[in-house]
Amino acid sequence: MRKLLALKVDVDTWRGTREGVLPLVNLFNKHGAGATFLFSLGPDHTGRAIKRVFRPGFLSKVSRTSVVEHYGVKTLLYGTLLPGPDIGKREAGLLRQVRNGGFETGIHTWDHIAWQDNVVNKGNEWTTRQMQKAFDRYQEVFGEPPKTHGAAGWQMNEHAYALEKQMGMDYASDGRGSEAFLPCDATGRVIGVPQIPTNLPTLDELIGLNGIEAGNVHETVLACTEKPLPHGHVYTLHSELEGMKLLDVLERLILGWKAQGYELVSTRTLFEQLDVQSLPRLRVGMGEIPGRSGQVAVAFAT
Repeated sequence: MRKLLALKVDVDTWRGTREGVLPLVNLFNKHGAGATFLFSLGPDHTGRAIKRVFRPGFLSKVSRTSVVEHYGVKTLLYGTLLPGPDIGKREAGLLRQVRNGGFETGIHTWDHIAWQDNVVNKGNEWTTRQMQKAFDRYQEVFGEPPKTHGAAGWQMNEHAYALEKQMGMDYASDGRGSEAFLPCDATGRVIGVPQIPTNLPTLDELIGLNGIEAGNVHETVLACTEKPLPHGHVYTLHSELEGMKLLDVLERLILGWKAQGYELVSTRTLFEQLDVQSLPRLRVGMGEIPGRSGQVAVAFAT
């Protein structure tokens, strides 16, 4: 059995696109690693996340992970005191450069903050409008339709799962979990494309807890990958974190994973290994995971 570990890159902001993506590309090329880059394609409205201060656990997470340091003061004003730059329009050439360099690309979102803060409680019309904007922009930038999607903030609703299938996507990586599955509604009906969830903890979920800091966080993550999974591990990283201040942490992880015998690949590589017909059918919903404020998309037994 091949030991596979997929690198999934969430690109949330304009700064993360401009400053964090190419260092990741260079690092992956240096180590012969594959990866999937999921891009935010519309306006950067990061500043509107200020409303999250009222969520339980949010302020403690901010204090642990130095949001200002990683995202920058200017980014934290976009959509409030400063207009939100249109990422897909401004950085189309850079996005194509990643694809042309041999990396898989897909949709993260149209407006990251709008999706992350609203999609769970929105209906089909709002969800369709957001996803169609991202779909159209992706096709405009790359000259072809997107084939994968990874939800911003791991936030989803049943309409979004269904739209991925309607839009012709092959698979998605929208939530958190331990194994690949087919997403179902409460009746057990399959409603979307195969899901390959993130199973490994992210750096911002670990740093600042239980004596874990940037200098040793890789040890905790590597302990989680000592044993391979049948469908492979999935690690989600962020261009704003691992692509910038925490690039050295990512390199330690890559070296550690290679020492453990893993092939570092795109999520598509994991998808291509699947026997889709034999995947478990799991009900999708929202639930809590350690280290993260609020709820994220998860799967439950039907």
